[in-house]
Amino acid sequence: MQQVRDLEADGVLPATTRTAAGYRVFTDVHVQAALAYRSLAVAVGPVRAREAVRAAHRWPAPDLLRLLDAAHAGLHTERRDLALAREAAASISAEPVDDVRPSDSMGVSELAAALGVRPSTLRHWDAEGLVVPRRTAGAARRYSPTDVRDARIVHQLRLAGYRVGPLRALLPELRGARRREDVLAALAARDADLDARSRALLDASSALAALLRER
Repeated sequence: MQQVRDLEADGVLPATTRTAAGYRVFTDVHVQAALAYRSLAVAVGPVRAREAVRAAHRWPAPDLLRLLDAAHAGLHTERRDLALAREAAASISAEPVDDVRPSDSMGVSELAAALGVRPSTLRHWDAEGLVVPRRTAGAARRYSPTDVRDARIVHQLRLAGYRVGPLRALLPELRGARRREDVLAALAARDADLDARSRALLDASSALAALLRER
């Protein structure tokens, strides 16, 4: 019940009338607004969900359509990036990273040459938390075989169009994956989550349409 009061205070639910005994009276408008908010929160998060339902109460102001268009566009972009990531990750073969020897590590220039990137690119990945190597006593970067493998994954996904922000969110799922299949499984889990959010947005659109008919 506290959540209902909070939603009313946030403007997600319109103000209710009261009975003589002080009980709230809810109508179909309140039900559809609550259903729309619940689905939108799954699809785009609670902040944007509240904004969209409040915009529905101001209909026919164009804010609601703009917010829904942005939500669909955002999910489309995520789906496109995920498809590119899957294609890129599929090209990365399993590489042994056990029984590491000191001689197996690489410096910045060596790894940059192996990947075909500038040393400044590796430093940027380090600053962004994508591939963070250990440092020697002289503060030089040294990349272990595990770091090299992570760098190859980052390089492939960047070539595929994966942006730094989404990649930073994805890497914790990929780190520790010792086989290509593990990487693809992590991407498949994100794909399933994206499908669930897309379905939630579809449900939210239906609830919003019903809400507008009730107004």
